[in-house]
Amino acid sequence: MLFLRTDRYSRPVEYLVITLAAFIYGLGTSLFSDPNHLAPGGVTGIAIVLNRVAGHGVGFWFLVCNIPILILAVWKFGLRFTVSTLYATLMISVFTDLIARKLSFLAVADDYVLGSVFGSVLMGAAMGMIFLCHATSGGTDVIIKLLRIRFPHLRTGMLFFLTDIVIVLAAGIVFEDVRCALYSFLATIVTSLVMDFVLYGRDEAKLIYIISDRIEEISERLLKELDVGATHIFAEGAYSREEKKVILCAIKKRMYPMAEEIVRQEDPEAFLIVTSASEIFGEGYKSYFEERM
Repeated sequence: MLFLRTDRYSRPVEYLVITLAAFIYGLGTSLFSDPNHLAPGGVTGIAIVLNRVAGHGVGFWFLVCNIPILILAVWKFGLRFTVSTLYATLMISVFTDLIARKLSFLAVADDYVLGSVFGSVLMGAAMGMIFLCHATSGGTDVIIKLLRIRFPHLRTGMLFFLTDIVIVLAAGIVFEDVRCALYSFLATIVTSLVMDFVLYGRDEAKLIYIISDRIEEISERLLKELDVGATHIFAEGAYSREEKKVILCAIKKRMYPMAEEIVRQEDPEAFLIVTSASEIFGEGYKSYFEERM
């Protein structure tokens, strides 16, 4: 998984990551999306449409469209955030046009499937990397950042998906090809999924409750053999009125079979409740303050 904790590094390293992400973004745009007339939403989608109408290059229009948005960013987020975003925007603009001119022989044209899938994967990964560096790639990213402040419970990728729908539909009209709109729509979905994967990681986990007469033995083995935390909850049987301990344990999905085997070995009669946990914050998982981009 491409997951970077850039808060642990210096600002020069963050700018290095942003530069790499801008290059990846340029690859996705110039070699996959643009050659197939795919406008995967956002300012990039607008830039692709404007390039078809007026020329001058996708990177050029990407920069032009970002100017008023960057002014908004200065006002709302301050200079430090805006400097990083301005740098990311400039690098994306430069790399997009440079790759289009120098590496055009590598472009995948007339293939909507490869264009939409590979283009969106590269662009989604790049945007996630830039967000992890406390910046954005400009464009609707700034608007998304504002929406995240207002609606923190909504995920970044989903917000991008919602705001990009209008641009995708407009591109289909301009190119007069329903396939462009449909594959652009597909690219938007993939971009959102990849970005969430880079930002949030795989959140799949299991939350298990264990009711047993061998609570101490099971807890000890979970701690020693699997190195996972466990919490004892004091409960009372509704029928027997007996006080019992219940183990509450959050565990990564891949480790669940081992935990189940420990319970089976220690107490085949144990009562085991298993449910899915979509997100877990805390030691060994995600930091709330680092992940809420």
